[in-house]
Amino acid sequence: METGNKITILIVDDEKTAHQLYKIMLQPEGYTLLHAENGQEAVDIFRKNPDIKLILMDIKMPVMDGYEATRQIRKIDDAIPVVAQTAYSLPADKKLAIEAGCTGHLAKPVSRKMLTDTIQKYT
Repeated sequence: METGNKITILIVDDEKTAHQLYKIMLQPEGYTLLHAENGQEAVDIFRKNPDIKLILMDIKMPVMDGYEATRQIRKIDDAIPVVAQTAYSLPADKKLAIEAGCTGHLAKPVSRKMLTDTIQKYT
């Protein structure tokens, strides 16, 4: 497993407070964080940054939702871990995320331990 400072994570979320929360939780651990505010931006950033090791993908966003962004990313790389992170946590929502190509699912609000455990699991 790589150490935190060698792992680049793409955080996709249209909420500014979510970006700040992930920054507070993950930067002290040494992770490099990239941010996208919608699915289209996530696809574009992923194309330009081959060093990304994990994507935390919000589902409900403007421009392109997380399901479609995940499908587009899967066309580029079918192995990158994409973890849906959303307030939608019913079994049907998890199923939709997995069907879209997500590797895992985190229900918001996300704790630091849950987040770091997920990152370690998929990287």
